[in-house]
Amino acid sequence: MISNQILQNTIEGLKSIARVEFCIMDADGKEAASTTDMSGSARAAADFAASPADSQEVQGYQFFKIYDEQQLEYVLVAGGAGEDVYTIGKIAAFQIQNLLVAYKERLDKDNFMKNLLLDNLLLVDIYSRSKKLHIQTDVPRAVLTVESSGGRDSNVLELARSYFSVNSKDFVTEVDEDNVIVVKEFPDGDDQKEMDRTAKALWAFLKKEGLKGIRIAYGTVIQEIKEVSRSYKEAKMALDVGRIFFGDREIIAYSELGIGRLIYQLPIPLCKMFIQEIFGGKSPDEFDEETLGTIYKFFENSLNVSETSRQLFIHRNTLVYRLDKLQKSTGLDLRVFEDAITFKIALMVVKYMKYMENADY
Repeated sequence: MISNQILQNTIEGLKSIARVEFCIMDADGKEAASTTDMSGSARAAADFAASPADSQEVQGYQFFKIYDEQQLEYVLVAGGAGEDVYTIGKIAAFQIQNLLVAYKERLDKDNFMKNLLLDNLLLVDIYSRSKKLHIQTDVPRAVLTVESSGGRDSNVLELARSYFSVNSKDFVTEVDEDNVIVVKEFPDGDDQKEMDRTAKALWAFLKKEGLKGIRIAYGTVIQEIKEVSRSYKEAKMALDVGRIFFGDREIIAYSELGIGRLIYQLPIPLCKMFIQEIFGGKSPDEFDEETLGTIYKFFENSLNVSETSRQLFIHRNTLVYRLDKLQKSTGLDLRVFEDAITFKIALMVVKYMKYMENADY
């Protein structure tokens, strides 16, 4: 059903144009939206709803019935000075009637898109319903997932819908209480670069609206509507993997996840076995802050001893001493590429294990 806020915005807009007061009530005379106090017309509206007439003048007001598929949905009351109140009221009723139809069609599309994202449709149903809803099946699309620290209360859904309202072929919906989903269409066949620009522009828009903790992830561009669910799963994984391994990034693409994508799909028992085999009973993140800082900086500088020591403001021999000490305690020499890769993966595995452990609580 259409929201009362949309009805309120509609009649306020009509009032500003026509200078006529409006009130929308249900069949029992309960007010849904109004530009002025017409509570005294509630009984008359209920009586009018029970009558066979589609329009009627009662107590100086014009009453009109608004139907939704031959079912009485609302009673519109129009009032004001002048001979045109009836005509204006008739136009307003027609406008609201069309609004109900358009809103129902959008809901049908929204329901279709939710089921498509969640893989709840058979292949034959995807194409038959797409045709019925006039949705193209063979244009490039990709899915963005938007997360806010404010959750559902942050109005991300409403803001995202207003941002993408220019292009009616884009879909904005939600399938849970945590994230807003955008199915973006690229009619010109553009690639991932356009997707990145879209994500950055949306993030900037939401930030400008005062929202905090906005993170956006997106999947790969797909060519067929049946593959939308795959792009959604990729975007969802990118959001999770990005939260674990790329915590400082507000925007992350599925194609940028690298080895983090592989680690994310590993079972926890296998991760524990890997850490046990490499480090025995010790965890690689249990080293002191100085050692961990040295390790991360060494990786950051692609195992370059001279550049790492320069950025850490320590003598080269001091860095070599720390690396030798680390080698003795772990058996891994970070100056050797294979050992460095093993240690790097181990750090990521531990990070993943801790994230999953906290997620269980």
